[in-house]
Amino acid sequence: MKKKLLTILMLMASAAGYAQYSKDNPRALGDKAFDNKDFYEAAYYYRRAAEGMSLITQQSIPYSGGGKTLKAVKNTKPSDGAYISYRLGESYRGYENYLEAEPWYAKVLEEGSEAQYPLSRLWYGVCLRANQHFDEAIAQLTQFNTAFKGEAKYRAVAEKEIMNCRFAKEQYKYPLLIDMSKRSGSWNSDGSDYAMYLKDGNTYFTSSRFVKDEKTHLNRLYTMKNDGSAEPQVVKFKSDESIKDIEYGTPAFTPDGQRMYFTRWFKIGSKSTYAIYWSHREAGDTWSTPQKLNNNVNAEGYNSIQPFVTADGKQLYFVSTKPGGRGGDDIWVADLDNNGSPLNSVNLGSNVNTNMNEQAPYYDVLSKRLVYSSKGFIGLGGYDFFESYNQNGRWATPVNMGYPMNSAKDDLYYVPDGSNPNKFYISSDRESDCCLNLFEGIDKRYILTGLVVDCNTRKALPGVKVSFVDSLSKQTIKNIVTDATARYTFEVRTNRPYNLVLEKAGYFTKVLPVPASGKMSGDTLYNPEICLQAFKVDKPIVIENVLYDYDKATLRAESKTILNGLVTIMKDNPKIRVELAAHTDSKGTDSYNLRLSYKRAQACVNYIISMGIDESRIYPKGYGERKPIAPNKLPNGKDNPAGRQLNRRTEFTVIKLE
Repeated sequence: MKKKLLTILMLMASAAGYAQYSKDNPRALGDKAFDNKDFYEAAYYYRRAAEGMSLITQQSIPYSGGGKTLKAVKNTKPSDGAYISYRLGESYRGYENYLEAEPWYAKVLEEGSEAQYPLSRLWYGVCLRANQHFDEAIAQLTQFNTAFKGEAKYRAVAEKEIMNCRFAKEQYKYPLLIDMSKRSGSWNSDGSDYAMYLKDGNTYFTSSRFVKDEKTHLNRLYTMKNDGSAEPQVVKFKSDESIKDIEYGTPAFTPDGQRMYFTRWFKIGSKSTYAIYWSHREAGDTWSTPQKLNNNVNAEGYNSIQPFVTADGKQLYFVSTKPGGRGGDDIWVADLDNNGSPLNSVNLGSNVNTNMNEQAPYYDVLSKRLVYSSKGFIGLGGYDFFESYNQNGRWATPVNMGYPMNSAKDDLYYVPDGSNPNKFYISSDRESDCCLNLFEGIDKRYILTGLVVDCNTRKALPGVKVSFVDSLSKQTIKNIVTDATARYTFEVRTNRPYNLVLEKAGYFTKVLPVPASGKMSGDTLYNPEICLQAFKVDKPIVIENVLYDYDKATLRAESKTILNGLVTIMKDNPKIRVELAAHTDSKGTDSYNLRLSYKRAQACVNYIISMGIDESRIYPKGYGERKPIAPNKLPNGKDNPAGRQLNRRTEFTVIKLE
């Protein structure tokens, strides 16, 4: 199971058995633990060896994570120092403590021992990625791939990690609209806490907190109220097992809550055996003696872990290394009979599983959505959450669920909160050097929805193509065509900048930025109603409130603000060419009014060009008093101020649409 905590007390007990050797030969003890894959214990002894060889002093070195102070001294053989440094890096990395591992790999490189340990730069780059130093990681991994002449699989690892870094940089720059926080109170302990399951007002989860009866840390199943009140209580099973130190994790329940499935494992010698068991509720929180599921799930000689029962009780999703998979841990599914026993098992296939490890499946029967963790696809590093939908019996290509759902560390065991559709829980070691903790997430992604209307009539406008566009990549995420209701709807998932693009024949295209807040109003998207302006080629459109000083062609500041609307139209509609016309009333001579109107039109055009519009797309035209749209005088011969005001106007006309 993931990151079982080995405490200092256990380590001291182990060390006592070798007391006569540990003072003089911690390296040998480190080698023994390392060979047994007891990496936590190996790191302890190798660090003792490093201290004895004065590899740790008060002098800091470059590349060190967390201010590590490492230095070789003269009486240490370079080969011995390099060996201990490399083994320390490997040991820390073995239990995924990348912060401690990073400076030891750096030390190997600094002391010129890369030829002896050619993978040191690769693992150094992996540690840098895990510690979120993405640019440094890319540089180290690129250097590794350029120089390394060994097995191609290691260059493949480096290339994947480079892609992880690039993906992570983008994710951290534009995170999902999700808030993640570590659960407070008694949910988390000094060990690992993970794999929540909510059932009938109670939360069941796995924890490696200190067990008084056993006087050590062991993985056990715990339960407490969903609201976090009271203290966690150990789930008790009847058992006649003689094997000591049996551990339990990842609970799952049938819909009636009377049968529990879980992973159960123990160690004999240096080998750990994992299998999925079940137990039925006898009274309160007491459960029957665990029974191992049949070989449809638990194949002899292979591990099966992490059960998940669907809400209808018909299927069991689980993880197994058994034959028929893609390699490593794979996601499988078994049909259950009326008694809850597996009738078969099917591997979810190559769309879901990779040749690396997949873990912790969650499946929603209604939405046909699978959420699980994988190391086999491009992600932020470690285990990342992916989601895939079952479409007519086939699994769609999994999609990385992004940051902060995922982190540079391990992220597993997704479960939604049944009482709040925007809340969910995960297990992650993003804030720990050793152990998984329980986190809760609040999903702040929102639905952007609204109405498209005609700017003049304010009536609903069907037939508008509305596109939701990534404004950085220019990729269209989704588009719809409005029906009779004229409504549009899109899901906004991240704070990455997006645009809405609205298009309809006979109307100006409109491009509007989508705010991360989700608040909308008119064309600024702070209100859900958006209007489109109709136009016809060669039909003038009056630009209201473009004002000039009396008898002058100088634009007032407020006029520039009004003209910005035309600038926006031209930017949103790059294929149109426009005539910008100015008109006067009949006061003054015809020739004077022609000159004044042209100067005013030219002033407007000059401003529009200054705002980035190509001069070939717009030209000025002065009509003077020659195209009135209202009488300058009343029928009785008196002056008509209202008519003159209408005639003193600025218009634009689309003269060409490419």
